[in-house]
Amino acid sequence: MIEVKNLSKRYGENVALNNISFSVGEHTVVGFLGPNGAGKSTTMNIITGYISASSGSVTVGGHSILDEPNEAKKLIGYMPEIPPLYPDMTVGEYLNFVYELKKVTLPREKHLKEICTLVRIGSVYGRLIANLSKGYRQRVGLAQALVGNPPALILDEPTVGLDPKQIIEVRNLIKSLGKDHTVLLSSHILPEVQAVADRIIIINRGRLAADGTPYELEHGQAGEQKVVVRLEGAPKQVQQALEGIHGVTHVRNFGEKEPGVWEYEVDGRGGAELRRPLFGIAAKRGWPILGMTGSELSLEDVFLRLTGSTYLSDNAQVQLSAKGGDRA
Repeated sequence: MIEVKNLSKRYGENVALNNISFSVGEHTVVGFLGPNGAGKSTTMNIITGYISASSGSVTVGGHSILDEPNEAKKLIGYMPEIPPLYPDMTVGEYLNFVYELKKVTLPREKHLKEICTLVRIGSVYGRLIANLSKGYRQRVGLAQALVGNPPALILDEPTVGLDPKQIIEVRNLIKSLGKDHTVLLSSHILPEVQAVADRIIIINRGRLAADGTPYELEHGQAGEQKVVVRLEGAPKQVQQALEGIHGVTHVRNFGEKEPGVWEYEVDGRGGAELRRPLFGIAAKRGWPILGMTGSELSLEDVFLRLTGSTYLSDNAQVQLSAKGGDRA
């Protein structure tokens, strides 16, 4: 549905995008991640035709955004981080304006009512946009992207300003939209992206850093395996035995967690199977295993490794930003 080939964008000597390529198929939700200044918004603005690329191409539904802009834009619903709302209009006036601007042919009243129900703004349909909370403004911004029922949706930080309950509602909405639309979703909240995305693209400093399913990124990018195990046995003997397992690179003793039981973290090279040989040694030596869990890299860990970013956890929503970076 969306194909980006060798896309670059330069502002003088500053390179915002450097030869990135990816494609997004139909009926899928793709998370588009990167630290501030990575080029996410620049990419989205080029895909939607808001700005031009320095080189490369973008096609939407087979139509070039450069050569056939009108045909390509008909297939896109775009919600920028700051939706282009008119505060002096009511919600209803604004959505009717967008309907006419897009030259939609669907039954007006029925279509707009369905959208308002979908994003839950029916109760503010007659209110001035200027008097709405930021959360409701975000919902109106999402509503305008859905006018005309475009097959491709480009959503840049769609849950900014929403409370936790609203975030869950929008997250579920995006997931359901992916059944009938192509959705390219940019967000700083990794759990949000992980909850809805079928695939994740990560860019850093204008370059493509990773592309794959959440599972592929968490396991394929890790390059290592970890197992945390609780064993009942003499610590020195256990430590020595664990270090002798093929593929093990390091063993850490986390101390006695209950009488006679110690906890160990066992690191192994990527692809090394640690659990079976560990269980075999424990059974042979008569060391009861009282707990064992895998400890693969999380999506946050992968993101940090690929981008060198820092993150802060706020009410279980991980928000990431590059040090000293500005949003591109």
